[in-house]
Amino acid sequence: MWEINPYEIAKIELEFIAKKLDLPPNIEKFLKNVERSVIVSIPVIMDDGNLKIFEGFRVQHSSVLGPCKGGVRYSQLVTLDEIKALAMLMTWKTSLHRLPFGGSKGGVCVYPKNVSKRELEQITRRYTAEIINMIGPNKDIPAPDIGTDAQTMAYIMDTYSMQHGKTIPGVVTGKPIEIGGSPGRSDAAGTGLFFVIEKYCEKFDYDLKSMTIVIQGFGKVGSVIAKKLYEYGCKIIAITELAGGVYSEKGLDVDLLIEWRDKGKFLKDFKGNSIKSITNEELFKIKCDLLIPVATENQITKHNANDIDCKIILEGANGPTTPKADEILNKKGTIIIPDILANGGGVIVSYFEYVQDINAYYWDLERVNKELKKIILDTFENVCNLAKEKKESLRTASYMIAVSRVAKALQLRGIFP
Repeated sequence: MWEINPYEIAKIELEFIAKKLDLPPNIEKFLKNVERSVIVSIPVIMDDGNLKIFEGFRVQHSSVLGPCKGGVRYSQLVTLDEIKALAMLMTWKTSLHRLPFGGSKGGVCVYPKNVSKRELEQITRRYTAEIINMIGPNKDIPAPDIGTDAQTMAYIMDTYSMQHGKTIPGVVTGKPIEIGGSPGRSDAAGTGLFFVIEKYCEKFDYDLKSMTIVIQGFGKVGSVIAKKLYEYGCKIIAITELAGGVYSEKGLDVDLLIEWRDKGKFLKDFKGNSIKSITNEELFKIKCDLLIPVATENQITKHNANDIDCKIILEGANGPTTPKADEILNKKGTIIIPDILANGGGVIVSYFEYVQDINAYYWDLERVNKELKKIILDTFENVCNLAKEKKESLRTASYMIAVSRVAKALQLRGIFP
């Protein structure tokens, strides 16, 4: 449940940072609003012969720093205000990591598991046709998000390319490697999370291998960070997904859980010695050293923040912590490594894919991960330095850097006309 509308949360966060930066009122007012948003109807003849109309969205928050960049989410819970909030968050994320992009987001109100493969392809192609004038390598570049994957991006690229009479791989990122995708893109967000927490522990004298770790979310990002931490030698004691999950004080075998999940089974049904099923609500009450929320926004709220007992929160999801919860956790002394810093790996490697597509010159995985590590850790150091200088939280420091860059660019460009 949302404490308040997610777009209102995003604007509250901006207001807070605007005061810290002493932004001119007109700049703040401009950045609170999205540049454009569209709601589209997606008519599809279903497998049973009946017509069904799905609702879709595309929102571009800011193109001040360059073409917009943002994922496409397939979920029955998608709303326009959620997409607006996520588009704004993408603006700050790309700015923070010095990427030449603005922020956007898209979504369709559909639960992918409730439709056939053919129906999903039809939904994707019609959605693309409806937003085709908004997207493009120099306008807005979609990418995978919750409920979408490399195949979804392949359909979008093909639909867009057919309407332009030539193959245009740079219209999306997160594609299959065979049609212009980049090595390392599917694991990028999780890989970036690992680089950040490894560096944080090194910088502030924590022993990562001795930590007890709890993870909420076991999808494209959650499973990757879980596997990397497990291979590093960490003890992961709880993992949940939407339907619930598992807990073991002795530690979980992540490889076995991934195998189980890949068979289409629910984590909560996994059985083993000393393993018990838990709900998402119970997960946040487990005492641990490191909590990693990698599900959806607004999971840590004023209603459960006081139950959380951990040293560090590493935000893998976008906007998992509400402002009220953030305030409670800061007072408790909990360190929060914020989403726009921690989970930037996905959009960083999307940028690499975009660069490769535009230049038709492709990199190997070693180069991708080397460049990813450099960018995300450079950002990490910048944030830590500002947080120390200004005596602010890592979240506040991250937003101060991100918003100030966009605001400066807007002041230099001016507001047309």
